[in-house]
Amino acid sequence: MASAFEPSLSSSLSGRQTLSATAPSMADSLPSINFGFDELRDRMAKFSAKFDAFIEQGRKRVLEERNQFRMNIAELQEDQRMKKKDMEILQHKTNTHQQMMSKEAAETREMQAAIASLSAQRDKNKAMRDALQQQIAETQKEIDARLAAQREHAKYVESQSRFNVPELDFWMQNLCLKIEGAGQTDRLKFVYTHIDEKNWEREAWFELSTSSKDYDVKHCRPKLEREKVDRVLERVNETRDLAVLLKGMRELFVEAMKS
Repeated sequence: MASAFEPSLSSSLSGRQTLSATAPSMADSLPSINFGFDELRDRMAKFSAKFDAFIEQGRKRVLEERNQFRMNIAELQEDQRMKKKDMEILQHKTNTHQQMMSKEAAETREMQAAIASLSAQRDKNKAMRDALQQQIAETQKEIDARLAAQREHAKYVESQSRFNVPELDFWMQNLCLKIEGAGQTDRLKFVYTHIDEKNWEREAWFELSTSSKDYDVKHCRPKLEREKVDRVLERVNETRDLAVLLKGMRELFVEAMKS
């Protein structure tokens, strides 16, 4: 505004100089007036400085607020990214935990099925064990009974052996008999001669089995009727007299030779 007044002031001064040069001016007779242009200029300069400072401060504040806003936005975006990442990690952990729970549930079902199968197998084995123990006990009883019978039979055979040897020698001499092994530990072969009147050397024989308590004839030559042999064996097993067997079988052989 000071510069705006300066041209008019210059014009006024130049006019005054021209008038003063030409003629006396009436301004010279007027009182001098001080308009305070210097003070106004100083005030305007100070106002301009303050206004510029205000504008600068406002610009700086706006820049700072904008930068702060951008920083806040960046922080919010970073927080959002971190929270999103945390949510992804949490979701992954949740999925992993659910998978582990599903796997553990499946393993639990498998273990329960295995336990049930093992329990059933255990019960089956227990029942089989009890049955086997019962069978073993019954078998043991049967074995004990057979052992007792064999001991009784051995005692009887031993008691009869004293009488059988002299009697057997007598029958061997009188019946033209000899005793041989039959190839098995529980069999004896009795061989007769002087059976056939036409050929005294012709032999007739039978194999006696002693594997059980009752005697039994397994083979014989010449072949005899089984019914007749069984009748002889029945008398022998009733009397337990070996002489009955030797005499009865010789009679059957003689009868067979004659026929």
